[in-house]
Amino acid sequence: MIKKLPAWVEIGAFLLAFIGGVINVIGLLSFQHQSVSHLTGTASFLSLKVVQGNWQLAIHFSGVIFSFFLGAVLSGLIIQNATLRLGKRYSAALLLESLLLFIALMMLQSKYSGGDFWASAACGLQNAMVSTYSGAKYLSKI
Repeated sequence: MIKKLPAWVEIGAFLLAFIGGVINVIGLLSFQHQSVSHLTGTASFLSLKVVQGNWQLAIHFSGVIFSFFLGAVLSGLIIQNATLRLGKRYSAALLLESLLLFIALMMLQSKYSGGDFWASAACGLQNAMVSTYSGAKYLSKI
């Protein structure tokens, strides 16, 4: 049986989806006009640049993917649980995400492409956080 979620959960989910869109816009406005929240696109760009022999951009796209992964790891270290338990852990994760996005914004405004890494890390952190916020369970066996 499906229960109706409390209003605060729906509002939180909406805000997290909105923030995810903001993070993606940051990537789209960067020098490569790439999505930092959809790693399949970034992996496609990486493959294309490897085939073209453009190693500078291949390394950049690898960094974006790795930054996303690091953000997800940070989320796991902060939240430390696969089920929703509101409290300071989510506040810390959101505060860190805000800091990562602020750094990304400052770097991209200064025309430094490394801002993509910070935005991607923020997106990875949020993606992992939303997995717990939604009640999704992590895979225990591979």
